[in-house]
Amino acid sequence: MLKTDYQKIISEKIVKIQPKRNVFSLPKLTKVVINYRVTDARESAESLASAETEIQAITGQKAQLCRAKKSISTFKLRENDPLALKVTLRGARMYDFVEKLFNLVLPRLRDFKGLSANAFDNAGNYNLTIKDQTYFPEIDLNKVTKIRPIQVTLCISASSKEDSKMLLSALGFPFEK
Repeated sequence: MLKTDYQKIISEKIVKIQPKRNVFSLPKLTKVVINYRVTDARESAESLASAETEIQAITGQKAQLCRAKKSISTFKLRENDPLALKVTLRGARMYDFVEKLFNLVLPRLRDFKGLSANAFDNAGNYNLTIKDQTYFPEIDLNKVTKIRPIQVTLCISASSKEDSKMLLSALGFPFEK
């Protein structure tokens, strides 16, 4: 639904705002990367398995396990220890996740007044962290063993932060006023 809205309505709005712009150079979402940090995965395989089922329920896709590349003694980290789960969404699943994020999850946040407009990196990508995975409607609260944060990166094919902000606001992203 969001994908068809972007292709038909939103892209036409952006072209009307910037008439000298080529249709193929319009900013668009390329992918969404979701990182799910599992701090206690080293000690228990149960927590890693439960986190994997949670992220799979949230995204609808199997997660990739990220391991430590080298040992760091101050963090009690050894090489090849499991650290996090990562999911990269593209295409229809990406637009479905973004629509669910904008319309269901973000309005559920406590005292939500919008997200910061300063979370763009130099490439125009937007990063946000949701401090609690239970805001997602697919999570069964009876099976949650630990509250974990979810980091979401919206990768946008834009040349500047202003173009990325224009695209996200056109998609319905709730920025702070």
